[in-house]
Amino acid sequence: MTNIPDRPTLDGIEDRWAAQWDSDGTYSFDATAVRENVFSIDTPPPTVSGSLHVGHVFSYTHTDTIARYQRMAGKSVFYPMGWDDNGLPTERRVQAYYGVRCDPSVPYEAGFEPPFRGDPPKKHQAIPISRPNFLELCDELVEIDEELFEQLFRRLGLSVDWKLKYATIDERSRRISQRAFLRNIARGEAYTQEAPTLWDIDFRTAVAQAEIVDKNRPGAYHKISFAKTDGSGSIEIDTTRPELLAACVALVAHPDDERFKPHFGTTVKVPLYGQEVEVRAHELAQPDKGTGIAMICTFGDTTDVTWWRELALDLRVIIGRDGRILPDVPADVDAAAYGEIVGKYPNQAQKIVVEALTESGDLVGEIRKIDHDVKFYEKGDRPLEVVTSRQWYIRNGGKDTDLRAALVARSSDVTWHPEHMRHRYENWVDGLNSDWLVSRQRFFGVPIPVWYRLDDAGEPIYDTPLVPDESILPVDPSTDVPEGYTADQRDQPGGFAGDPDIFDTWATSSLTPEIAGRWEEVTTDGDPADLFDRVFPFDMRPQGHDIIRTWLFSTMTRSHHEFGTAPWKHAALSGWILDPDRKKMGKSSGNAQTPDGMLEQFGTDAVRYWAASGRPGVDTTFSEDQMKVGRKLANKLLNVSKFVLSFGDVDMSTPLADAVLDPIDRSMLAKVDAVIAEATTGFEGFDYARGLERTETFFWWFCDNYVELVKNRAYGSTDGDTGSALRALREALSSIQRLLAPILPFATEEAWSWWNDASVHAQQWPVASGLDGDAALIDATIDALTLVRRAKSEAKVSQRADVDSVTITAPSGLHAALDAGSGDLAAAGSIAEITIVDGPDEALTCDVTIAPPSDD
Repeated sequence: MTNIPDRPTLDGIEDRWAAQWDSDGTYSFDATAVRENVFSIDTPPPTVSGSLHVGHVFSYTHTDTIARYQRMAGKSVFYPMGWDDNGLPTERRVQAYYGVRCDPSVPYEAGFEPPFRGDPPKKHQAIPISRPNFLELCDELVEIDEELFEQLFRRLGLSVDWKLKYATIDERSRRISQRAFLRNIARGEAYTQEAPTLWDIDFRTAVAQAEIVDKNRPGAYHKISFAKTDGSGSIEIDTTRPELLAACVALVAHPDDERFKPHFGTTVKVPLYGQEVEVRAHELAQPDKGTGIAMICTFGDTTDVTWWRELALDLRVIIGRDGRILPDVPADVDAAAYGEIVGKYPNQAQKIVVEALTESGDLVGEIRKIDHDVKFYEKGDRPLEVVTSRQWYIRNGGKDTDLRAALVARSSDVTWHPEHMRHRYENWVDGLNSDWLVSRQRFFGVPIPVWYRLDDAGEPIYDTPLVPDESILPVDPSTDVPEGYTADQRDQPGGFAGDPDIFDTWATSSLTPEIAGRWEEVTTDGDPADLFDRVFPFDMRPQGHDIIRTWLFSTMTRSHHEFGTAPWKHAALSGWILDPDRKKMGKSSGNAQTPDGMLEQFGTDAVRYWAASGRPGVDTTFSEDQMKVGRKLANKLLNVSKFVLSFGDVDMSTPLADAVLDPIDRSMLAKVDAVIAEATTGFEGFDYARGLERTETFFWWFCDNYVELVKNRAYGSTDGDTGSALRALREALSSIQRLLAPILPFATEEAWSWWNDASVHAQQWPVASGLDGDAALIDATIDALTLVRRAKSEAKVSQRADVDSVTITAPSGLHAALDAGSGDLAAAGSIAEITIVDGPDEALTCDVTIAPPSDD
């Protein structure tokens, strides 16, 4: 007990214990453990694109509490950490941090130095640099960010095995990503096709269904008149996109709409541009929207794509990948009128078209302002367009009802925490209408590992892509050469061309179980070749509920294709952090908070306490008040630990049943047993908040009531069983420290170290004492002590004031319990005489006679 400090403090303990844990390998995974003794976690790899925010602290704390519990429950915990460092977020950050932009046409410059690093001048224009130079800067910046992320996660006390780190752009991740994709191709689960695709014109890349968000934006309905080609009149349509008239290929109404049945099969002339289009019928047309009939353009939105496919319409594409109106005049479109909008962005073209419609008299009535939902890329700033491009897809049930049903059924292989999150997954899968687009027209990512033969005209033959042998992965088709070809045949007729695209970041992140578990990897660092079999299927996938449709579903899809099983046994979902106005906190909302300040102000354990108070899947309000409560709890743990340990050494070798004989002490330990049972149930069900809540409630009861009740007996100042009290106090303290260890790792380690050699985090999770105590027995004595304290407070005397007598009126059924605690009650309340009398079957009462103050 010589290492108990005179003044216990939380200050400075984080760095000291973090270093000790690292030195001791406290959280190292035992790679030789058999599967049934392993608990594996598919840790979310945070996006390395700047700084972590309070949402990371919230959700990663949840995961860590479960990891710590499982380790104490006897499992070897496989708890890796990955960095999601490829894709658009990193590219954007590199552009801003260095003042550059990628231009593949620019030659590589050895020793390139960017205009600045992190501190841009007031006015600057990004300079174009080569793709290799750009990728070098990406690697440089993500390494800096990864170091900062790791420092913060260590400060947060995450019990990660830091030897199990990976990055989604490292060599192993590239190799595994490409290996999995090649097998998708071989089994027919991946395919390439030229098709209309949702496109972000700023990022110049295709966007998958799961990455689309609806944003409410102002718009306007324009009523436009289409003249019937037979001269019989006109048809009026409402549209928010008159700039797409040149792309119009048909009008469409619902087949049951009586207003338009006479027009089906007839033709109209598109105003301004002159092409003749047919009036068609389709069930997706909405009779109650606008005038009830719409124009079909190629393409204004995804509904246009559906109509175009199912009605086998012509193709008139006018918007290019840069978002501008293309220069080539579509078939049958008036060249002069079209020339007025060539090279314009859609909003610019709309003004020109509306002015022309007004002048021609084809704009009917006033323009009507509306607010409507517009589709955006989740990271984009301008509405998505639909352009035609060649992309790679992985089948996900969007076009295959059998596969969709199988993926819905996979949800039954997983236990969801909370259970209702299962329905979010199933509803998403049921609502899919397209396969998963996995290719991106960007630079920093895992290259798609295929080449294409070129015919005699130099055109790619996409139907039979050239694929590498798995033994040479990873490859970069932009620099590597396929087998049977030479470098000088690149981009030459009769030669080959490399696929220029990279994988979407979700296509790599969907393989985190394989990457972390080193699926089919030949190890060189001593890990057993069967590591993957020891950890897969993973026991736990922790993540936010908002990415069920992306990360969770994509991982489920890849595992279903490759292994025919779900990739995890449990999915644990965290909610959002809300600000005081109940708005989600995050970077996109502009109200995110970085965690450094709060960790410095309140301490790590206090912040973890707030995070762990949020139940699984439930949105939680950011609260510094809760952090203050957490700091108070951690401080109290240090102080009560010192107090209990200050009684001196206790013989812990005597069997508990022989050492704890006093019924009051046994009653308290029965309460400990109940807390252990409830906390264990909570943690086993991934409900860390329940474990914390029950333990915390008991802890304060223990400090305020039991310790105060028996401390005189523990000091040996009464005739009671001192040894029983001392042993009971130690047993309870041991259980409390271990119960709180997953939540407050630093404070519990600090207090545990005062009387134990090994780390508390390497200890067994507490188990029931096995004593036959009556948990309710102590309650009557505590109730009586509470009433005595209240009487002293009301009399405005010290709690140490002497009491001449206390008469307790209680039901006869409580008399034995009160007799058992009378000695401790007398000592705790400084009571000279206690009398117990019968009373009605109601709450007990106390008549307290406080001794008059002495003359002294």
